[in-house]
Amino acid sequence: MKFSISPQEDHVLVQIAGELDSMTAPDLRPSFDSLADESPPRVVLDLSSLRLIDSSGVGAIVSLFKRVRAAGGNFEVRGVQGQPRSIFQVLRLDRVFKID
Repeated sequence: MKFSISPQEDHVLVQIAGELDSMTAPDLRPSFDSLADESPPRVVLDLSSLRLIDSSGVGAIVSLFKRVRAAGGNFEVRGVQGQPRSIFQVLRLDRVFKID
């Protein structure tokens, strides 16, 4: 898994590539916690290069979503495709946050 967090003009872009599972999700948590502590007004999560996600990965994303929303920020997910899109739909996360 590869990930990056990049401040943009009007949002913070989080990109995740590869596999987000029980082995890799713990690596994201400290960065997600730091990001949420900054209370950004808008977070855009780009999953266009994510091939696989499991419940641990979903949990990390939902945790970030909840913290951003609790601080009054907006949260968007972009580029979800393949297996991750199927998981999001089964869990009805496509109804929880905006998915492009």
